Amino acid sequence: MSSLPHSGSPWRVPRAHLQADIPAVLRFQDGQRASAGLQVISLTGGLLSLSQPVVQGSRVKLMFLTGAGSVLGGAEMLPPVTNALQPFRFVSLAADDHRRLGTLIWERSTQNSSEQAWIEKLRAASAACPKQRRPWRLKLAGAVGLLTVGLASAAYLLHFGLLK
Repeated sequence: MSSLPHSGSPWRVPRAHLQADIPAVLRFQDGQRASAGLQVISLTGGLLSLSQPVVQGSRVKLMFLTGAGSVLGGAEMLPPVTNALQPFRFVSLAADDHRRLGTLIWERSTQNSSEQAWIEKLRAASAACPKQRRPWRLKLAGAVGLLTVGLASAAYLLHFGLLK
């Protein structure tokens, strides 16, 4: 099992707000199951859409599918926000599940989409901008060439005593 980020850390754990609920299954310690929809997910927990709330503090196994594969982790149910929405926190998560969860969060996070939008905007701006560096480079190369020829000529003339 991988270690989960400490809940008292000063930075906020990245989370993904999912456009459509991802189907999830809760398995209780007595063997009963309940279906849910995953609405928000992070490496430390998330928010489930349920038909009825689960008792706060219940320990469950939570399973859902991502594009990278299934994620199965131990979770503790937190106090319900509404009758239909209830947060949870992960209490155990295997390394492979942690990696798959990280992939899902990266793909769906708003931070990633805003960074991607910024990158696309920068690419569009640089493609629209004419290449003005070449004339400057040609002028510099010409100046360096003339300076080199001048210095070489002066050295030649000084060497043979023609320039005194």
